[in-house]
Amino acid sequence: MELQTRPATRKLPEKMFTGDAWADVIYRGEEPSRTRANAVHFAPGARTAWHSHGIGQTLYIVQGIALIQSRGGKVLEAHPGQVIWTPPGEEHWHGAAPDHFMTHIALWEGDDVDWLDHVTDAEYAGPRTREL
Repeated sequence: MELQTRPATRKLPEKMFTGDAWADVIYRGEEPSRTRANAVHFAPGARTAWHSHGIGQTLYIVQGIALIQSRGGKVLEAHPGQVIWTPPGEEHWHGAAPDHFMTHIALWEGDDVDWLDHVTDAEYAGPRTREL
């Protein structure tokens, strides 16, 4: 057993995020592990750009109201305790509702993330659902 030293919280880049978002690394496996886990904190209205993960991604909502959308789908509203899985290669975005901070734990493997275009205000404000 070993108590791990945590890196400092880092502000996430405008190239990949709209609005203010920060990440705390929880775990970054060393080879042969490819496991990654971050606590990501979004200010109201902040969100990722469209992106996909080569092996998929799991999000565990910790606090606030999360908005998640797969390209061409409805905006899913998720709440603390809910878990969202995005399959390998699925283009999606996630972020905070316009009136709440949001924190999620992001779990994925490897560094093969394909960052795409920013989410437009119209996409972000699209119709919401609580079920897909």
